[in-house]
Amino acid sequence: MAGVTVVGGGLAGCEAAWQLAALGHRVSLVEMRPLRPTPVHRSGALAELVCSNSLRGDDLTNAVGLLKAEMEALGSLVLRVARATAVPAGGALAVDREAFARGVAELIADHPGIGLRREELTALPEGPAIIATGPLTSPALHEALAALLGERALAFFDAIAPIVAADSLDLGRLYRASRYGKGEGDDYLNSALDRAGYDRFVDALLAADKVPFKDFELADIRYFDGCLPIEVMAERGRETLRFGPMKPVGLVDPATGREPWAVVQLRQDDLAAAHWNLVGFQTKLTHGEQLRIFRTLPGLESARFVRLGMIHRNTFVNAPRVLDESLRLRARPSLRLAGQITGVEGYVESAACGLLAARFLAAELAGGELSPPPPETALGGLMRHLTVSDPGSYQPSNITWGLMATPPEALAARGRRERRRRHAERALELIRAWSTQGAAPESA
Repeated sequence: MAGVTVVGGGLAGCEAAWQLAALGHRVSLVEMRPLRPTPVHRSGALAELVCSNSLRGDDLTNAVGLLKAEMEALGSLVLRVARATAVPAGGALAVDREAFARGVAELIADHPGIGLRREELTALPEGPAIIATGPLTSPALHEALAALLGERALAFFDAIAPIVAADSLDLGRLYRASRYGKGEGDDYLNSALDRAGYDRFVDALLAADKVPFKDFELADIRYFDGCLPIEVMAERGRETLRFGPMKPVGLVDPATGREPWAVVQLRQDDLAAAHWNLVGFQTKLTHGEQLRIFRTLPGLESARFVRLGMIHRNTFVNAPRVLDESLRLRARPSLRLAGQITGVEGYVESAACGLLAARFLAAELAGGELSPPPPETALGGLMRHLTVSDPGSYQPSNITWGLMATPPEALAARGRRERRRRHAERALELIRAWSTQGAAPESA
């Protein structure tokens, strides 16, 4: 069997390694942590989740829900472990981050076709390889890629939300509810604010001290709109937070029988329910300001923060300019890119990109060729984003219905939910048919 190198032990790299090994190829998975840490990782664990613990919506009428279903139809490692380590999260799929990383690592270690190497690569690998080093690629490998591509990497800023200890919360001032009763109906803790409390909170955000940008960051400050710091949202208008992460719709306070003016939601972050994540509260506030301001929220007056929020710089290539239809670098076709370094955004999308890169490479190693997934599918929509977007305005993107072509069955449906249901059913039929093409294991 052909030997393949996968660089990067995040979600994309682990998924790629698993898919290749499942298709009969020997894989060398290379991860530099913990020998060389990054600014945001806390350990050397494979598949460490550094931001939220949520893999987002889990309904087939949700674009990321469809993407999950397609990946599961293709034997996704990430979704297999996510299901096994899920925590209550209403209509979303969220995981115990430590159990999730441990589950991925155990399956990788147990697979006879995968060997794990802990080292930093300072040069691009020879032979067939997938580079899935993410937005925090080491400086040496980043420079090697930049030299090969002949252009400066693009950049945007991503953010991490705070996590609090459950035993430090005042549960008498919080109430349990999931928006519209999704999940078990009480999966989230909610901190309700009236209009005056919300206005005080926004005023505090606007006046708070922020961590200053470094000189090299100031040249290209570009946030990803799907993960804006709360203070940036506040700067865009006083009502922005109320229509974003603090939206009260569907969260009736049992003490009043009404929806509050605004709500801060806390989502369970581990199976033991010992840690809770402040949903959407990524921030660049100084640590002192975070402690001061977040402890003004009802129920969080004595909160003990397991982790405070932060901002980190992410880099990605101009995928439609540098990648072909099977995620190969045009400048060196023996190399493929996968995950966030390509400009997909989100845990599920990153893992999906690793899955795609692996299947394209497996087909090539078997002497065949695998066409991109049908454009009506979520996986096909991701490929459209990576390969046919306008290179002049390319930006990171989550999966959306707008990235997919609409099948005739969906066009004939009445109502958005029914259209999406029919779309999802057809997409799953198409992805199962696609899975039989081109990626058969090599003969021994």
